[in-house]
Parts: sequence; structure tokens; C-alpha cells
Amino acid sequence: MKLLTLVENTSGNEHCIAEHGLCIYIETEKHYLLLDSGQTDALIHNSEMLGIDLGKIDTVILSHGHYDHSGGIIPFCRINDSARIIMQKKAAEPHYNGDKYIGIDPSVIKLNNTVIIEGNMRLDDELFLFSGISGRRCFPQGNKKLMCLKNGKRVPDDFSHEQCLVITQGSKNWLLSGCAHNGILNILDRYYEIFGNSPDYVVSGFHLMKRDGEYTSEEKDVILQTAEELSETNTVFFSGHCTGIPAFEMMKEIMGDQLIALHTGEYINWETGHQERSL
Repeated sequence: MKLLTLVENTSGNEHCIAEHGLCIYIETEKHYLLLDSGQTDALIHNSEMLGIDLGKIDTVILSHGHYDHSGGIIPFCRINDSARIIMQKKAAEPHYNGDKYIGIDPSVIKLNNTVIIEGNMRLDDELFLFSGISGRRCFPQGNKKLMCLKNGKRVPDDFSHEQCLVITQGSKNWLLSGCAHNGILNILDRYYEIFGNSPDYVVSGFHLMKRDGEYTSEEKDVILQTAEELSETNTVFFSGHCTGIPAFEMMKEIMGDQLIALHTGEYINWETGHQERSL
């Protein structure tokens, strides 16, 4: 198995473009995958720099219905129009940050290779998708401004459009999420409901970023409590993108080597759990 951070906010490789977004390239025994596609066509440039053949991709998993995870889908489809693009039905609905539209390009929905699902889906013995995350403990405070449409009115987003990918390779399970808008602890609770244990590795943003870097005491409490609970698991966490550097550093103090930063252009060695520069 091979995992490469193809697009992320920070760069680990001077040949690659970093942007506010996320795209993870994955090779398993049976599949070539993308989790999300970043915000722009940066994944095209970065894949060329890193020697990744996007034409081999057979499946794209869209973690949720936001532009910074779906903006690269149309550019990708100009190279590869046969890979199935799997998204939750509610991910196709409009989403907003205040008055700003942050949903996906509606043309993605019209693609012949887009697959709309509702709820969980077992793709094969390697790949499983789950949604239905309802818990709200340590709910990310950055969600407060995020809205969706219901009956033509903007209401707080319940993130029912979010889905997570589980990859099984041998005895190891990887859990991949885009932003963990539902809260990483609630996602892990949902995982436990389904599988009865904890994943070996998690790759996900934690949606704890605050652009001005000034956290309230309540926001800090959420960050620190999340880190404390994650540190009590036997799981290794790779995180970046919407986690934000200040929040990551606060969590790192508690979690130590159990928390590793994602950077554009770096591989995750699934056997050691370490990152490796690709060039």
C-alpha cells in the first residue's frame, strides 16, 4: 500500500504546489485511488512532478461537498473520465460559509462517471465507505458559520454529506476523512460501532483552524480534550489542512509521536507510519 499527500496546505517538496485543500493519492493491492481532489488543478501539476499517472486512478472518493476538496475533479476528468467518483447524495446540495458559496461545482454531478450514494457502501474486501455520524462531543467550533439549504432556507450544516473511507490491507485498517467536520472523536465512535475496534491509522484534517489564530477558551478546550482522548488510543494520526498549525502544535504537545503532520509531496509509509520525501 502507498499513500501520498498530493495536495495540502503546506509543502514538503519545492517542486509541488501547496494550496488550501486536500488530495490523497493511494495505491492498494487492487486499486488506484484519490481521496478528494484539492481546490484547483494543482493535483495535475503535482502528479506530474511526482511521477503519478492519474490515468490509472479507478476511484475518487469525495469526502464531503466543499470546493477545497472537489475543485480538482473537473481538471482530473479531462485526463481520466473513466474513474468512478463516489459521493454522498447530500454532498451535491448547496453549502455556504456565511454568504459565500463553498459547495461543489454542479457540473461534477452531471458527469457520467459520478456515482451518488446514500449511507454506507461496501465496495469490496479492501474498501468501505461510511456516513451516519451523529455524535457531537468536541464538535469543531469552526462549523458555526457553515450552512446548507433545507426547504430553500439556509440552516446550520449537519454534515450528513460527509463520508469516510476505510481501507483494509492485511491486518491493518486505515481510516481516511477529509475535514472531520463531524468531529474526529465522533467519527471514531461511528467507526467503532461498525467495526468493533479502532483503526490502526487515521489520515484526516480535524477542522480546528482559525484564520486569525486567536482561539477562545472554549475552542482551546475542544482542541485539548480532543488531543487527550486521541492520545488514549493505539492509533497513529496523520493530520493537516483544516487542522491549522496552532491547533496542531497544541495537540502535538499532548500526542507526541502519535500525531504526524501532512505535507504536499510526501509519502506515508504504511509499514512504519512515517513520512518520506518523494523526490
